[in-house]
Amino acid sequence: MTTLLQAAPSGGGLMSFLPMILIIVVFYFFMIRPQMKKQKDHKKYIEELDVNSKIVTTAGIHGRIVEVSETTFLVDVGSNVKMRFDKSAVALDASKAANGDTVKK
Repeated sequence: MTTLLQAAPSGGGLMSFLPMILIIVVFYFFMIRPQMKKQKDHKKYIEELDVNSKIVTTAGIHGRIVEVSETTFLVDVGSNVKMRFDKSAVALDASKAANGDTVKK
């Protein structure tokens, strides 16, 4: 007569996944959540820009907004040279940066 022995489960199922769950939670709070907040703040900032705001693009071009359309800005970069930029190309508001009005929260 042969007897089949069944192995008892070793350790708790939840305890083996606990380190992975902790890594995911830490990753969310230190990487994903701050990035989402930064994107939300940048989008709000872009929506608040209007004519005569001084800006710096992601390419480092400084200028003043002359016209605002739905997805682009027309920027005067000096000597009556005007360039059209996509709204996502704006990095920061130069007038606030020059005055020191940027507040880190």
